[in-house]
Amino acid sequence: MTVITRWDPFRELATLQDRMNRLFQETAGSGETSLTTTGAFIPPVDVYEDEQGLRLKLEVPGIEEKDLDVRIENNVLSIRGERKFEKEEKEENFHRIERRYGSFARSFTLPNTIDSEKIAAEYKNGVLTLQLGKKAEAKPKQIKVSIGGPTLEAKKTSSAA
Repeated sequence: MTVITRWDPFRELATLQDRMNRLFQETAGSGETSLTTTGAFIPPVDVYEDEQGLRLKLEVPGIEEKDLDVRIENNVLSIRGERKFEKEEKEENFHRIERRYGSFARSFTLPNTIDSEKIAAEYKNGVLTLQLGKKAEAKPKQIKVSIGGPTLEAKKTSSAA
């Protein structure tokens, strides 16, 4: 008797992803205790663009404002910080530690349209918001088009007479 099984490519992708995850976990270090000592913390970032400039929102809860460093150098925005592990309680009381600790660094190459002098930063409720303004020549311009008026050629001949 022949058994027909349905081929599911997504199941094979999930299996491949599980194997890759295990491979990276084995090379990064064994056990969950390595998360507190390695710099495995990477905060998520949202990037928005409008006519005025770029806005970045970085989730960095549990980090004090003094532990954040924001710099622009050669059109590269660099954000560094550190979430410190406070050992106020004895480690034997912990049942599970899932939050990541350590230092992080994120870098973003800025387009030439950004004015590095026009930057504002705000840190509120664990979210770092950066507002980067565009250069004046990079902002969109609106040109009024007149319909039914004299053409450019007609304007040139009337002003020459």
